[in-house]
Amino acid sequence: MELTVLCVSFTLLLLLGVPVAFAIGLSSVATIMAAGLPIAIVFQKMVGGMQVFSFLAIPFFVFAGELMLYGGIADRIVRFANSLVGHVRGGLGMSNVLGCTIFGGVAGSPLADVSAIGSVMIPLMKKEGYDADYAVNVTTHAALVGAIMPTSHNMIIFTLATSGIASVSVLSLMLAGMVPALILTLCNLAAAYWVAVKRGYPVRPGGFGGWPAVLTAFLASLPGLLVVVIILGGILSGAFTATESASIAVAWALLITTLVYRSLTWKNFLKACAKACKTTGVVLLLIGISNAFGYFMALYEVPQKTGELMQSVSSSPWVIFLMINVLLFILGTFLDMAATILICTPIFLPIAMQFGMDPVQFGIIMLINCALGLNTPPVGSVQFVGCAIGEISVGQVMRTIGPFYGALGACLLFVTYVPAFSLWLPSLFK
Repeated sequence: MELTVLCVSFTLLLLLGVPVAFAIGLSSVATIMAAGLPIAIVFQKMVGGMQVFSFLAIPFFVFAGELMLYGGIADRIVRFANSLVGHVRGGLGMSNVLGCTIFGGVAGSPLADVSAIGSVMIPLMKKEGYDADYAVNVTTHAALVGAIMPTSHNMIIFTLATSGIASVSVLSLMLAGMVPALILTLCNLAAAYWVAVKRGYPVRPGGFGGWPAVLTAFLASLPGLLVVVIILGGILSGAFTATESASIAVAWALLITTLVYRSLTWKNFLKACAKACKTTGVVLLLIGISNAFGYFMALYEVPQKTGELMQSVSSSPWVIFLMINVLLFILGTFLDMAATILICTPIFLPIAMQFGMDPVQFGIIMLINCALGLNTPPVGSVQFVGCAIGEISVGQVMRTIGPFYGALGACLLFVTYVPAFSLWLPSLFK
């Protein structure tokens, strides 16, 4: 009875358009009332869920990403990417993919990535004769790489969601995302090039500018790129913890945007502060409420019952993993990334582990699925931003999205069925 109340009330509230955080909270309250338990349990779980020291990394990583966004780092990264691949057919599309990948590694946020790189590249591509749907699809799909980069605060959220189920370190997750990020970038490059050739997009006049030009552009972007090296190097050397690395990222972002590039104005600094505060508030509210929601899912054995239902369909790990991917993708199209991680991890991680999947590998699969949801209506925030910049409707973009979905799907299958892609790098540092 109580489980029915939990699931039905949550689903109905989502269908009515109630924000996810409030839908989770209200369905938890409804379940408490149906069970006759003290309503104080909900608030105890909410407060307890937010009182974790490692969560300090979330506002710092978010703030670092916003500083990178408003600090003019994107322009230098775009110039570097364009100097590398801008001379091939559809070169601006290829430059866009590389620029989004590099900036994603710096900012760790798909939304910041598409806002920063998209505002530069999408209008430029349209001006050079590229179709708006191509420019938007290239940008929005390449921006998703930021979700599995070391600076992504969603990795911190996933480690929280695994509490009581498995022990997953933030460092392992950071390292695990590196090879899949490379694979995803290569898949995006292949999709961008294939569509460019098919549509007959032009080659940049003058050809390759030479390695001296590449070196100059690289050196100009190097201070911004070093943030990933500093974070991973500091953690691996023991100089600071994963939580402390987030504050180091903020300090480095402030240093290079104010003293090195001198591109961060006081107005943009205040914008970055306000955006970081808003994002942090939303994420922490979701974390607290989802902790109460997770308590009820554990109490009423949702993971066990879901596992039994899936096993009634098939007992093959290949089929089970495929079903998990499909369900995560569907849920990710309706829920925000943080909400999907917090709600789905306690349900699907025990099932995946039962069939032999490593929790770290599952974490990367979860993040890729959630990222794909960011580019799919009805809650495709990354796609909406890209379409707004490109001045094109979501429907027009969706009609030609197939090759780019195929690229992400190929990467997801590689990571799902070849564990070494996500586990090889973390194994080297154990």
